[in-house]
Amino acid sequence: MHTTGLASEPIGRLYEADELAAALRDARARTLALYGHLDLETLRFPRIPIVNPALWELSHIAWFQEHWCLRYSPEKGAAVKPSLLPDADLFFDSARIAHDVRWDLAYPPAKRLRRYMDDTLDATLERLVAAPEEMRYFFELALLHEDMHGEALLMTLQTLKLPAPNIADAGGPARSTGPSRDIRFSGGDFRMGSDGSSPRFVWDNEKGAHGVVVQPFSMASRTVTQGEYAQFVEQGGGRFPSHWRRRADGSLEVRHFDRWIALEPDAPMMHIALPDAQAFCAHAGRRLPTEAEWEFAALHDRGQLDGLIGGVWEWTSTPFAPYPGFSPDPYKEYSEPWFHSHYVIRGGSFFTRPRLAHGRFRNFYMPHRADVFVGLRTCAVETP
Repeated sequence: MHTTGLASEPIGRLYEADELAAALRDARARTLALYGHLDLETLRFPRIPIVNPALWELSHIAWFQEHWCLRYSPEKGAAVKPSLLPDADLFFDSARIAHDVRWDLAYPPAKRLRRYMDDTLDATLERLVAAPEEMRYFFELALLHEDMHGEALLMTLQTLKLPAPNIADAGGPARSTGPSRDIRFSGGDFRMGSDGSSPRFVWDNEKGAHGVVVQPFSMASRTVTQGEYAQFVEQGGGRFPSHWRRRADGSLEVRHFDRWIALEPDAPMMHIALPDAQAFCAHAGRRLPTEAEWEFAALHDRGQLDGLIGGVWEWTSTPFAPYPGFSPDPYKEYSEPWFHSHYVIRGGSFFTRPRLAHGRFRNFYMPHRADVFVGLRTCAVETP
């Protein structure tokens, strides 16, 4: 999924009812396929901060869709109808149910939860047919929320060393085709963020388009590779990644879900925390791009930057913060609770759906997170 320039920015609201219904079915089929090879009735995920219990997360996806598409009243600003599953709010509302207790709740049987997923999707598709235009936002919200969780499910499989699902695009990002070179951008004034003129779906943290002055900068044409990161580690510059190991002959292997494969020098470096990305940059005499520089490059690239969207997520040096005039959308928990504690990543990974990733989309994670399909692209350090 390589996109360049302004012309390819909007993926968004291309949906009439039939297209949106097809997208919702597509997202659900992908969700179910991601864990479809596991026995979820007997498999127990460990209680660690970066994963959710399998049945909880799958049911939460259905709960979220039901809440916003079937139960929520924009006029009341709240859910006004009961759930199809009794007490669903007490189980699957992520704003109400603390992460650590999600392993301890007395959930309905797995078959009942699976039926809940089917029932909510069927009811959502039926409601979509007659939904007024002002409700279309909530169906797209549910769709993209499920897409995000789909990537989180794949991250969980990697974290827990479980087998990869039988999905074609789960193999990883494309390999680099040549040496990295610096692409020069002249910088200048540009409008950062979204002003509402695009037909695509806009998240609340993208709103508040504002003028930004970007100084001239040079950005690498591709992300840092495994081979380059291995050289950095061998030279004593950084930590040995937890998903790497050394063979008896001294060569390196990388864990891909439940399998160990030989390190691929031309593959993008992935699963790297922000401090390690910064350490690599310092060792190389480079730096991470700011969020503004990354967006400027994405919107002014003319095919010179490889894998900018759809390779690996890319760390920026910018803390996640609201744009001027920020106001939360109805899904208030999406952005506001995470401002100033997370850092911005950009670009999307090989597994991010094209309808989600684009040049202005902002993702965000705590700087210590290395389970994300995230790497780094560097910028030159300018001399005065």
